[in-house]
Amino acid sequence: MEQGFAGKVIVVTGGASGIGAATIALLARDGAQMVSVDRAATTPDGAALALCGDVGDPGTVAAHAAEIDARLGGFDGLVTCAGYSNGKAVPDCPVSEWEAIMRTNLTGTFLWAQAAVAAMRAHRRGGALVMTGSQLAFAGGRANAAYLASKGAVVSLARTMAVDHAPEGIRVNVLVPGAIDTPLLQRAFDRAPDPGAARQRSVSRHPLGRLGRAEEMACAIRFLLSPEASFTTGSCLFADGGWLAG
Repeated sequence: MEQGFAGKVIVVTGGASGIGAATIALLARDGAQMVSVDRAATTPDGAALALCGDVGDPGTVAAHAAEIDARLGGFDGLVTCAGYSNGKAVPDCPVSEWEAIMRTNLTGTFLWAQAAVAAMRAHRRGGALVMTGSQLAFAGGRANAAYLASKGAVVSLARTMAVDHAPEGIRVNVLVPGAIDTPLLQRAFDRAPDPGAARQRSVSRHPLGRLGRAEEMACAIRFLLSPEASFTTGSCLFADGGWLAG
């Protein structure tokens, strides 16, 4: 993405809310043509195209990628934000829930990364991918086994892709957020017996003394997609409020 964002086509999965929606709004202001992909039939502010479907379904991803190519001429950047958790430890996690989380968080990332590389190869213009990880993939955490496992796998996927596709001018990096004040996080708090206390415990884990904001994560994603990060690939950008340092 060596020419900046004007006219670039960037796809964001999980684009209807949270970090994805904030990223679409930010990069649209920079002149990018933003594509939102989400289960929700919602068009976020700044989206030139909104596609509704399951990111973990190969046929849906293939159809969406073909539509993006037909309508916008392929794409230059990919941000994978789609994901969710169930708040369960291994003994309490049914296989069906494990597989559903892996389907969205990991397989969805894989399928869209596969589509992105194919599009970038077809148009011979390189590009950048940013995958969304989690500080919990590095720090560990209670009662969230499938989510943590999926995010650890995303980090490994990004690193191997960075090596494989560097010669093609395709960069792949990972944003590692802390606890970000989004609907996803609020749903996790709401599973606790005392959601307010759960929220405060999360705040206390950050030396900066607060939760992160989706707009802050969008700025970090913007950097990883931008020419300023042209020598950065296979890396994790930690935007975790000091969680791991503390």
